[in-house]
Amino acid sequence: MKYHGLLTSNQGMNKLPTNPCSLLDFNFLRLNAGETIVAESGDREILAVLLGGKATFEINGAKFEKVGGRPNVFSGKPHSVYIPCGAKYSILAESSVEIALPSAPSDLKDIAPYTINPAQVANGTWGAANFKRYYHQILTTASQPELPARRLIVGETLTPSGNWSTYPAHKHQEDDLPRQAFHEEMYFFKVNPKEGFGICHYYNEEGEEENFTIRDNSIHMMPKGYHTVVSAPGYTTYYLWFLAGNQRVQATVDDPDTGWVNKTVAMLKELGH
Repeated sequence: MKYHGLLTSNQGMNKLPTNPCSLLDFNFLRLNAGETIVAESGDREILAVLLGGKATFEINGAKFEKVGGRPNVFSGKPHSVYIPCGAKYSILAESSVEIALPSAPSDLKDIAPYTINPAQVANGTWGAANFKRYYHQILTTASQPELPARRLIVGETLTPSGNWSTYPAHKHQEDDLPRQAFHEEMYFFKVNPKEGFGICHYYNEEGEEENFTIRDNSIHMMPKGYHTVVSAPGYTTYYLWFLAGNQRVQATVDDPDTGWVNKTVAMLKELGH
């Protein structure tokens, strides 16, 4: 089975070329200034993450004006808008805008739409040395317990030139708390400069294994399995990560062959790496 693809980047709504996940879905929206889309969320909750530009949202009559600000994903924390299930909504581009729209099933119709501002987005570093990367936690129970959602967990990771990310490789395919929690996951990638690339390595216990080239606007879809990412020297890779499962508590299991690397993080940080 193929777990990756390249999204079209046409004006308007761009959908996944294929989707092996049963819960998660994703759309990539591009609008020119003054353009509008009108849609309904149906039985899904959506988190609209402004990748670049500004837009005005109207959701079930509630209006959120000129949301956004960063020119691109490599220039600061995001603005986001939560769209609950059962909502009618419109998005008006105040400038040229790119918006990521991850979604998952929801039955929580009493949640009001809300915005998440950059000040509400936790940030920091994971790993050390050549597997250090920088994260933004947009909608997680760990950093934003006051923001309601049914299934979605969303954040961003920036992986510097030549560094590994989401390393050691890990999985989250069974509900066995506190050891592991079942979550499907997707990564939506950007690359800076955009002509660059990275590599994503995916494998699972059924013997499936693939390496694919990360390009601007590529997608990695993971209903199960281990996964890890590396940026080519000279290029920074970004990925929006989003998960959905039976609950919103996160717990992962490292690949037993490489998980020992996590034990070196504290020592490497003490050494200034």
